[in-house]
Amino acid sequence: MVKLIAGRSGTGKTQQMVSQINEAVEKEHGSLVCIEQRTSLRYDLNYKVRLIEYQTYQLEGLKALQAFISGLHAGNFDISHIYLKSVHRLLSTDDPTVVAQFCDWCRSFGEAHGLNFTMTFRLEAETAPEALKAYMN
Repeated sequence: MVKLIAGRSGTGKTQQMVSQINEAVEKEHGSLVCIEQRTSLRYDLNYKVRLIEYQTYQLEGLKALQAFISGLHAGNFDISHIYLKSVHRLLSTDDPTVVAQFCDWCRSFGEAHGLNFTMTFRLEAETAPEALKAYMN
């Protein structure tokens, strides 16, 4: 499953994702990972969630993020859900077609390995391309 939380800046996307993560800690039976550019969520998330500061690894672009997630899974098969805050920042682009490509990859990778993905993206839902609307809540 891939879930995209989209909206303009300041519409509560991050808070919605934080609530979902903290609820998932009690309900899901695998490891939870949250990837963000910086660790601004450090004090908002349950201590059981693995918080990763992506900028530490100096990676950029679609293939780099895909490889990073693949490596996370290779190192820990117990991961059940990966959360990505501001996926456009992690991908280094605001281009909705690149985000749609990433969502498609997450869907196929998740189905193959039993992973769920939830991510936030700064985009007005009304202007989202059809390829992204399939992933929106």
